[in-house]
Amino acid sequence: MRKLKNNELGRLQVEEFRKVEKTPLIIVLDNIRSLNNIGSVFRTADAFLVEKIYLCGITATPPHKDIHKTALGATESVDWEYVKDTHALIKELKEKGVVTVAIEQAENAEMLNDFRVETDRKYALIFGNEVKGVAQEVVSDCDTVVEIPQYGTKHSLNISVSAGVVVWDFFNKMQTAKK
Repeated sequence: MRKLKNNELGRLQVEEFRKVEKTPLIIVLDNIRSLNNIGSVFRTADAFLVEKIYLCGITATPPHKDIHKTALGATESVDWEYVKDTHALIKELKEKGVVTVAIEQAENAEMLNDFRVETDRKYALIFGNEVKGVAQEVVSDCDTVVEIPQYGTKHSLNISVSAGVVVWDFFNKMQTAKK
């Protein structure tokens, strides 16, 4: 087996990306501290054609060299917007009919592997601060809470890893349901 070169991967150009039909997913970053985590989430959003990223609270915004280092240009392809108040954003998204999903460990959370997506709905996935998680006020406002099952000794995953796992899972379930 031979590794493929970048020019053999058939990836979209930025202008093509902007025109292609997006996955009905929105990512909301609630007070993310790490610029590398922010950049990694942009890269995941690009990979799975996420519609938009909202950067909230203390979450830094492009352009920034440390975001760029891990995003590798995805800040140019993925639509994003800064919104100071995550709580207000969640209310606005819900008014537009978007299903809001906090990715968090909480009472009565549904495990990711059990969660069923509806292909005719748009989802906003809310990821929280590296230490405190998604703010309780935001969790309380969301339509549902989804938890990533974990079986080891640690209590959580890094936010960029969590985003990769959850976005892939939603994308995969949506693609499978379309078939």
